[in-house]
Amino acid sequence: MANNQNLAKIFYELAQFLEMDDVAFKPFAYEKAALALENLSEDISSIYKKEGFEGLKNIPGVGESIAEKIEEYLKTGKIKYYEEYKKKYPMNIEELTAVEGIGPKMVKMLWKELKIKNLKDLETAAKAGKIRNLFRFGEKTEQNILQGINFLKRERGRFLLGEILPVVKEIINSLKSLKEIKNISEAGSVRRRKETIGDVDILTTLKTKKDAEKIIDFFVNLPGIEKIWAKGPTKASVRRKEGFDVDLRVVSEKSYGSALQYFTGSKEHNISLRQIAIDKGLKLNEYGLFKSKKMIAGKTEEEIYKKLGMDIMEPELRENTGEIEAAIKGKLPKIIKLSDIKGDLHVHSNWDGGENSIEEIAKAAINRDYEYIGVADHTKFLRVEHGLNEKQLLERNKQIEKLNKKLEIENYKLKILTGCEANIMPDGSIDIKDEVLKKLDYAIAGVHSQFKMSRDEMTKRIITAMKNPNIDIISHPTGRIIQKRDEYQIDFDKILKAAKATNTILEINSFPERLDLKDVYIKKAKEAGVKMIINTDAHHIDQLRFMEYGVFQARRGWAEKEDIINTKTLSSLLKFLRK
Repeated sequence: MANNQNLAKIFYELAQFLEMDDVAFKPFAYEKAALALENLSEDISSIYKKEGFEGLKNIPGVGESIAEKIEEYLKTGKIKYYEEYKKKYPMNIEELTAVEGIGPKMVKMLWKELKIKNLKDLETAAKAGKIRNLFRFGEKTEQNILQGINFLKRERGRFLLGEILPVVKEIINSLKSLKEIKNISEAGSVRRRKETIGDVDILTTLKTKKDAEKIIDFFVNLPGIEKIWAKGPTKASVRRKEGFDVDLRVVSEKSYGSALQYFTGSKEHNISLRQIAIDKGLKLNEYGLFKSKKMIAGKTEEEIYKKLGMDIMEPELRENTGEIEAAIKGKLPKIIKLSDIKGDLHVHSNWDGGENSIEEIAKAAINRDYEYIGVADHTKFLRVEHGLNEKQLLERNKQIEKLNKKLEIENYKLKILTGCEANIMPDGSIDIKDEVLKKLDYAIAGVHSQFKMSRDEMTKRIITAMKNPNIDIISHPTGRIIQKRDEYQIDFDKILKAAKATNTILEINSFPERLDLKDVYIKKAKEAGVKMIINTDAHHIDQLRFMEYGVFQARRGWAEKEDIINTKTLSSLLKFLRK
C-alpha cells in the first residue's frame, strides 16, 4: 500500500503549495484525493493494472486531472507538476507545517523573508528573534513557534499506533504463511496498544530447531525492508521503509508464554511482577518462572500469572497502574470489546465536506452490523469545513428521514440518527440556535478555535457549553492532536464534576491522531461515574474502521461496557440521550 501513502503525501503537499499561491478550489480537491487514497483498501497500482485509467477516475474524490497525475506516478515514479512546485519552493513543507500555528501562507512568508527551509532554520531564526519583526508575527507568535518546535522534538522517533499496527498485522500475516511457525504474536507497546510506538517486537515459536534459520531468512526478505541491522540464529532486527525498527525473536515453545509476558511489558509492570516472584522465593525472566533451577511455568502467560497468585490481565492494562493489585484480589475490570459497540455517533457526511453521502454512510454501517449511525456534520462557524447553518441542518434532516423510511421498507434494522458537531464559542455559547438543536436526536459540541485560552477560561468555556440542555456530548475534550498539538489547558476534575452534574457524555475520539480522551482521563472519568462514548469522527466511510483504536484506548483506561453509551441498544441509547 506504499503507493497509496506516497501519493497521499504528494497530494497533501500539493494542496499546501497551491494554498501558498492563493489558488482557489484546487487545494481542497487535492486534499480530498489524498484522503481517498489513504483510505483505499487496495493498492492503487492493482486498481490501475485491473481497470486502467477509468479505474482511477472511479475512485471517490479523484477527477480526471488528478487521475492523470496518479497514472504519471505509477508509470514514472514522479509527478512533474509536483516536482515543479518543489523547485519553486525548496523547503520541507511537511516539517514546517507540523509546527502548531504554522500554515502554508506563513511558510511562504518565512521563505520569502528569511529563506527558512526546514525546522532547524525555523528554530535558529526564532531563537535569534528574527521572526517577531515580520509583518503580522510578533513576539508572542515567535514564542509559540518555539514551543511548537520543542513539542515536535519531544515526539520525534515515535509513530502513531494507527500507522504501525496495520503494517505489523501485514508482517504477522506473511509470517503465518510459514508452516514452520507454530505460535506468533506482536509484543511490546504495540500489543499494549499504546497511542505511539517506538519500535516493534514480534515473537514466534517453531516446530523444530532447524526451522529457525528459514523463519529468520523469510523475515529479513519481506517486502518493505529498508535495512537489516542484525541477523542471527534466533533473532533479526530490521528497519522498515516507514521508518521504524522491527525485531523478530524465535523462542522455544516451552518459553513462549514467559517471553511474551516479558517482551510485552510494560517495564514498570514487569518490575513489580518480578518482585512478587522474588517474595515467593521464585525467579521470573524471559525464559520462564523458576523455583531454584526447576522451571515451573513458561509455556503460557496464564500459567505464569496463576503461579504468582493472580488472574491474567489484558495486555492494555499492564502499566502498573493498579492492575496487579486488582489481579491478586480477583477484581480486574471486564474491559470493553469491539464487538460491544452498536453504533457510531460522530460521522461527517458530504453535506459538510465529508467524502460520502448519508446513504453510503448507512450502507457502511449496515456492513458493520451497527444498530445505529449518527450523522454529526460540522456547523456554521467552521466555514472551512463547510459547516451547516440552521436551515441546512433541517434540510439534511429531511433527507435522513426519507432514508430511514427507505431502510425500514427494505427491512434493514439500522437507524440513522440526526446530530451535529456544533462549535463551542470562546464564551461557551453554541453556534447553532437552541430551537434547531432541540430538533436533533443529539448534539455534539467541541472546541475548534482559540486553543491558547488560559486554564480557567477554557474550563469555564467547556462547562458553559455543558450546561446547555441541548448539548449531549463533548467531542475530543482536550483538543490534542498527537505529535502535532498539545492538549489545551483545562481543569479536568472540574470538567468531570460538571459532566456528572449535567449528564454530559465525554467522547473518546478514535481518530488515530487524536485518541482523545487519553487513557488516564478515561480511568478518571470511569471512577467519577461519567459516561463516555467511542466515536470515529470519520470523514470517509473507510475511517469507520478507526473504531477499534478508540476501543483500544478505552481498554487502556479500564473502561467497561457499562461506561460506554454506544454499547447500548438503540432504544436504550435514545432514552439515555433524552434524560
